[in-house]
Amino acid sequence: MTTVMAGMRAARSRSRRLLSALICAALLSGCAGAPESLYRWGSYEEQVYAHLQGESREAQIVAMERDAEYLKTSGRIAPPGFYAHLGLLYAETGHDDKAIACFETEKARFPEAAAFMDFLLGKYSR
Repeated sequence: MTTVMAGMRAARSRSRRLLSALICAALLSGCAGAPESLYRWGSYEEQVYAHLQGESREAQIVAMERDAEYLKTSGRIAPPGFYAHLGLLYAETGHDDKAIACFETEKARFPEAAAFMDFLLGKYSR
């Protein structure tokens, strides 16, 4: 009888250790790194802020063109509004053809922006 009880204690002890190991594994897996963002924001947010502060449109265009090139070569996705903002910068500096191309890109990538992009396309198309 004592051997049966000893066997049951050993089995409970193994079960507790296994349960403890599973709980630790679950807790540690929750500490894994944060998921990667769907979009590559680059300096987009900084350029929007600079735009609102009235800084040089040309400098903003250069920074955003650099980000756009990186996005193309790395296969990453531009965030919503990226090409619309770049298009507005082009339009403000008299480059309507580039602005229209950016608005069309924004419209194609984010169909929910179609109404606004159509408005801007109508405004800058001649």
